[in-house]
Amino acid sequence: MTIPQWALLGFAVWTVLVLFGTVGVYRWSRILTGRVRISEWQADRPQGSNWYQRAMRAHMNCVENLPVFGAITLCATAVGADSRLLNWLAGAILVARICQTTVHIAFAPSDAAASARFAFFFVQAICMLTMAVAVAALAVG
Repeated sequence: MTIPQWALLGFAVWTVLVLFGTVGVYRWSRILTGRVRISEWQADRPQGSNWYQRAMRAHMNCVENLPVFGAITLCATAVGADSRLLNWLAGAILVARICQTTVHIAFAPSDAAASARFAFFFVQAICMLTMAVAVAALAVG
């Protein structure tokens, strides 16, 4: 496997770990201790503590960005792209994703936390765009 493929796998695993380690633990701890019934959890309305709501949003951020990174990595694989630049960018995406998620979950909303989350998101966006351009250049060149 290439580094971008490993990074994609890491991104997917991180997404599942965030789901199980935050949302799952929060919900099941309340269900198993009798504080709520399983049927009380509904996706279309805000529920739970502020921390839980941040964890839900952090998980959704992962879910929203995973297909984009997956598509770029799939295209890189299809054209046989393999370069230090792509490896570095893929690694940076994974690290920035983990940092963004961690900040989102760990810190209550504030200007500093929002700025840090945005900075980590911006790193991911720039890296993904750069990867896409590099892959397209290899495909046509």
